[in-house]
Amino acid sequence: MYRVIYYTDKRGNSSVEDFICSLQLKVRAKVLKWLELLEEHGPNLPRPYADSLRDKIRELRISHSNLEIRVLYFFWKDKVIVLTNGYFKKDRRTDISEIERAISCMNDFITREGW
Repeated sequence: MYRVIYYTDKRGNSSVEDFICSLQLKVRAKVLKWLELLEEHGPNLPRPYADSLRDKIRELRISHSNLEIRVLYFFWKDKVIVLTNGYFKKDRRTDISEIERAISCMNDFITREGW
């Protein structure tokens, strides 16, 4: 079993947690269900639930009605999954700025917490 944690910046803010909390109840419930699957399966969670992007960044892929939601994350130490950011996907391609943001969060996390 893996454990999901939310990335927090130096001030203790977590944009990914804020993003998830801002979702409508049914959508949030589905995201939380997918997070449970991620905790259960870790890196073995297959497409269409999850996918690898780049530089150790992965995405959780949630579809709900006409919404495409992505939650980016990476694995840290023994069985810890760090959620970095979430967004609504609007194009076919993954938003490069969101990947860059996830990489920045990962680098900051590792600098402060260690690898």
